[in-house]
Amino acid sequence: MTALGFLYPGHSAEDDYPRIEQLLGSDIRLDVVHTDIGEDAHRVDALRRMGAPERLAKGVEQLRLAGAEAIVWACTSGGFVYGWEGAQEQVRALATTAGMAASSTSFAFVHAAQEIGVGRVAVAATYPDDVAALFAGFLRAGGVEVTGVHSAGMVTAAEVGTWDETEVFALARAADSPDAQAVLLPDTALHTAAHLPALEKELGKPVLAANQVTVWEALRLTDRRVNAPGLGALFTREPIVQV
Repeated sequence: MTALGFLYPGHSAEDDYPRIEQLLGSDIRLDVVHTDIGEDAHRVDALRRMGAPERLAKGVEQLRLAGAEAIVWACTSGGFVYGWEGAQEQVRALATTAGMAASSTSFAFVHAAQEIGVGRVAVAATYPDDVAALFAGFLRAGGVEVTGVHSAGMVTAAEVGTWDETEVFALARAADSPDAQAVLLPDTALHTAAHLPALEKELGKPVLAANQVTVWEALRLTDRRVNAPGLGALFTREPIVQV
């Protein structure tokens, strides 16, 4: 059994995690601890407060007691708003506090893009324009070219958590462009786990979504690779028959 720990802010799309656990179909357990979201606002100052070290530290002990082998800050905007260097410091502090390997969803997107071999991506962001632009800048700092950014302008995670399949597909289609090799959906408040194969079929290219890449990143930290086509192209890099 591999136990993976996730610090998830508030309550929006955390039910993606038991769904992903089921789709993995392996000896993997996903443990989610909710952190204090503070002010629910896709605004830089609020997001920086949400990702503050003291807020993240409060959930670490519970995951450690659950036997987690790695921990991921399951919030994209609460990482990239610190910039590349600041987000690295955030992860280092989390790893030190937890006493285990750590990462964040922001870095998961960069690593996942590298994993599937895409260098040009389109960003389908629920965020306002200024926050979405910061994510694009973060990706560029990680060596990923951004062909375009579509912003839905949603102010709160609570609003995003109510979106259904129709709205998710519309967001992805609005962001896509012929020169993009993949489409990225960066908000962990967005329900995406149930839609990944259909999204990829619709767009004809890989889709990287926040909760999907967050779990993949935790698996990467523990040197686990799983073939799970129900989670999109990112999870089809390994052979079907596994030891």
